[in-house]
Amino acid sequence: MDHIIGQKPHSASGAAADMDGVIIDGTEAGFMADVIEASRTMPVLVDFWATWCGPCKQLTPTIEKIVRAAGGRVKLVKIDVDKAPSLVAQLARMGLPLQSIPTVVGFHKGQIADLFQGAQPESEVKRFVEALLKLAGGAMPVVEMIAAARAALEEANPEEAGQIFSEALAQEPENPEAWGGLVRAMLALGDEAQAADALAQVPEKIAEHAEISGARSALTLAAEGRAAREQLGSFEARLEADPKDHQARYDLATALNAMDRREDAADALLTIVKTDRAWNEGAARLQLLKFFEAWGMDDAATMAARRKLSAILFA
Repeated sequence: MDHIIGQKPHSASGAAADMDGVIIDGTEAGFMADVIEASRTMPVLVDFWATWCGPCKQLTPTIEKIVRAAGGRVKLVKIDVDKAPSLVAQLARMGLPLQSIPTVVGFHKGQIADLFQGAQPESEVKRFVEALLKLAGGAMPVVEMIAAARAALEEANPEEAGQIFSEALAQEPENPEAWGGLVRAMLALGDEAQAADALAQVPEKIAEHAEISGARSALTLAAEGRAAREQLGSFEARLEADPKDHQARYDLATALNAMDRREDAADALLTIVKTDRAWNEGAARLQLLKFFEAWGMDDAATMAARRKLSAILFA
């Protein structure tokens, strides 16, 4: 069967190509060109799968997502083992454990670099790809790592986000977005002590960066919110008895923010500002600004509340 791997490079024109050109359906005839030769210029992942394989259906979309996010620095070749029996037999004789699928193999410079088997969580697949890129001298840029980490936070996966932010800091120890993101990931995990410890390690030269200030505000609000949330019912009862109890409304806003009810939290403070902007030396407006800083200036809740605040202040 040596002709399969040892043949001259074959055109990939017979493969069904992904729109971005870095994800293709591989074939026995095209293996040499699509994998071995291609891996001499960029890392190549080979996803050995089958239509009847349940775990394969879970894993393949994850691999495709990560390969696309790598922006053309790694290629994915998907091979249906049922359509390439001779290739699978030959690779098995060479030591590849293809009796179990899914199996994902990383190739670099014409050689097998690493592999894993079975459906893996996205974080593990991402680490596998990043290790392959690093081996090839093409590690994922920090800006893309931060984007991926922020996406993980938005998808309620703070553990993965924290890991990626930490990896970004290993490459750029003075990156404020990575430090701020790491603090927010720790807060999302409910670990205020770790978040405070991360803030304490922020390099002095970036300590006042907007990302760090925002993370610092988020930590302060988390501590305040933890205490306020326990008295939520009390604040609501006080307001029902006296709608002009600004302190109760202020504390209610802090509790609502801790529950991630941002719009409701902002509206509570805006009500105070509209009714009595000078109350407690402008405390409601100052707390609202702290919310904005913690949420981020481009957050949807921030932008909506800023418009309302401007309308009140400049009416």
